[in-house]
This record gives sequence, structure tokens and C-alpha cells, in this order.
Amino acid sequence: MTVPASASNPAPPPGAPVSLTPPPRRSGKRTRRVRSIIFLKDVALLACTAFGGPQAHLAMFFRLLVEKRRYISAAELLELQALCALLPGPTSTQTITVIGFRLGGPNLAYLTLLVWMTPAVTLMTLAGLTLSHLDPARVAALVQFVQPVAVGFVAFSAYKISEKVIHTKTAVALMVAAAMLAYFFQLPWMLPLLLLAGGAVTTARYRKHAIIQEKKPLRVEWANFGLWLGFLVGAAVLGHYTRLLPVRLFENFYRNGSLVFGGGQVLAPLLYAEFVEFKHYLTAPEFLSGLGLVQAMPGPNFSVAAYIGALAMRPMGGTSVQILGALVGVAGIFLPGTFLIFFVIRFWDRLRQYRVVQASLEGINAVSAGLVCAATFLLYHPLPYRLLDLPFHLGPIDSLPLNPLLVGTTFLLLLWEKVPSVAIIAVALLAGAALG
Repeated sequence: MTVPASASNPAPPPGAPVSLTPPPRRSGKRTRRVRSIIFLKDVALLACTAFGGPQAHLAMFFRLLVEKRRYISAAELLELQALCALLPGPTSTQTITVIGFRLGGPNLAYLTLLVWMTPAVTLMTLAGLTLSHLDPARVAALVQFVQPVAVGFVAFSAYKISEKVIHTKTAVALMVAAAMLAYFFQLPWMLPLLLLAGGAVTTARYRKHAIIQEKKPLRVEWANFGLWLGFLVGAAVLGHYTRLLPVRLFENFYRNGSLVFGGGQVLAPLLYAEFVEFKHYLTAPEFLSGLGLVQAMPGPNFSVAAYIGALAMRPMGGTSVQILGALVGVAGIFLPGTFLIFFVIRFWDRLRQYRVVQASLEGINAVSAGLVCAATFLLYHPLPYRLLDLPFHLGPIDSLPLNPLLVGTTFLLLLWEKVPSVAIIAVALLAGAALG
């Protein structure tokens, strides 16, 4: 049963104010339930097919949630992604969770979070339980063609997002500058700095925005911030006095999850220093195997916490204890970002009533588009160089570089709009299984 998204929740026209609060309950309970179920099915599909990290995830979100389903607009997706990028935690996880909040309130948001992270967490938990039986080389061979396909998704996303949100020369300049700076200076603090700088540039044009005469009063609900701070302090105190390994594990992951800006790539060195060099819960080869495996998994890269948690609990013995360690690791790494985005999103809609904030969104969206452009090249460079042998010779040419062909083919298929994203990923996986 399908409810057309354009009928149930049409995307707002460009430039119109976008509400990030849950929609008013004007439709029947059955209609809301059906739409929520359809959305959760879409999230489950993304959780099983979104390879390649946060920028590739953004591309998949754009393809399915914006272009196909029209749950939100491209500008709103970029706004939400930029807002999440300014906070610590897993950006893509926070983004899709807030989309659930936008569509159905807190209950749908919590369900979205669980559905989104469950496949990756389950796979990484199994990896931690069966480490001695896994061959990372075979896993890498399975997804060898998925990686360039994911780059094609990001390239297409950069093209479509730029087309929708870049409308002025200032926006073009910000997009190009952000892409170049993000490409040449790959530093953890560069992303939030660029977003803030882009917003500051266009803030000067706030007088061009209409004044909202009857503003809703700005009211900040502190409950989720209190939960974030309470868990941070409480876990540290409880771990210090009880010395229980599960409690200390939770505190370690929660503290790291509260400090990380920039996604799983930034999280990796922090976890390595904490659990390998300092705590010695696992060896360097075991850590690197898990890091390689999570890159081959769909969904959030923060799911590596399940793998580390399972291995860290080995001294206590038993599969059930290792599963407990995996759950503790997942809760610790995902909770801080969830508390913080739920804290911010509840007053963001009222904050953006002010012209200064509205004007800043043009710059923030332009910078976001530039970051997606930079991600296309940053994700392409690490791909291994491979050649496709031709069955015939074109003069001196007897082979072609494979990665550009896969990226270009993916881009053109998406541009054609006839082939579902999941079909492209499935073909890439089948090719890897057959030729790996």
C-alpha cells in the first residue's frame, strides 16, 4: 500500500519557510500510521544499501527521501545535515533521525534511529563474535565495486543539490571555496568552521528577508541537554567507584561520542588510542580488521563500537557477555549525538524565524553543497587502481581504467532516473561476489 508523498506531504517551494517541528495532527490515525510505516521501510532499505560513509549516505537520502518520496525538500535536507554537522556525533544518523522527528515526532524519530542502525550493528556484532572465522580480504573483494558506485552516488548528489540550492553568485563562490578548502585541509574542525563561516557571510544580507511580525517566543527545553550531561557525569562517577567493565566501557564510548566532530573517520584514531594503546582491550590487527570491515558495511560507521565492545568483554567469557559488550558500546557511542540533536531541534524552528538566521541558511547550504563536491574527490582517491581489459584493441589502447567507468556509469544511470538505487548496489555486490 503506497501513499503518494507529494499528496501527503508536499515539498515546500524554494525560498519558503520550512517547519522542522512535527506536522499538526489533522489527518486520520490510520493515514499517519501508514505513512510512518512507509517511511520506516525506506529507512530500512537505506540501512541495508547506504555504503560509503556520511557523504554517500547524504546522496542516498537525497535520492530516496527527497527526489522519490518528497518527504522533505533538498534545502531542508541540507539545513538538517548542516545542523547535525555542527554537533558532535554521527552526522548521517542524526540527520535521518531528525527527518523522522520532522515527519512524525519523537516516537517515529526513535524508531528511525533503531531501524537505521540495526543492520550495521548486527553485522559488526557478529564480526566481533566470529573474528577468527572472518577473512577481511574476502569481505573487501565482495564490496570492491560498491565503493566506486558509492562515489557515483555522491557525484550525482553534488550535481542535483547544487542545482537546487545555488542561485546567486555569492552562493557559487561559497560553494567553490568550501570545496577547495575541504579538499586541501582535511581537518576535524574544518567542517563546522566552514559551515559557520558560510552562514556568517550571507548573514549580512538579512534585510532582504521579510520580517515575521508574529514570532513565536523562543523557548528552550533543557531536558535532553540535561540527559546528555547527566549521563556524561554519572557514567564517569559510577565507573570510577564500581570498576565494573560494562560501566567503564559505556563511559569510554559515551565520552568519545560526545567529543567527535566529523564522523567515523575522526572517531577511529580516538578509539584506537583508548582501546588499543591505553586499555589494551584488543590488538592493533584486530582493531584494523574491524575498521576495514565497517567500511564495507552499509549504515553508520559508528557501528564499529559494537565490534570493539564485543571484543573488549572477552575476558569475562561467553557469547552472551560479548553481546552485552556490543550493546553497551552501541548505546554509549550513539546516545550523546541523539540527546544533543533532540535538544537543538526542539527550538531550532523558532530560532530560524529571525531574519539573521534565515539569511545565514543561504551560506550554510552553499557550503554544504561544496562539501559534497569535495567528498566526491576525497572518496575517489583511495580507490585501488584497476584496469578493464578490452576484448579488442583500439590502436595502442587495450584496457580502460575501471573506477572512472563505474563512477560515470552510476552517475548516468541516476540521471536517467529509470534504475532504482538498490538495483545498482545489488549489481555491484553480485559482481564483487562473482569476480572476487
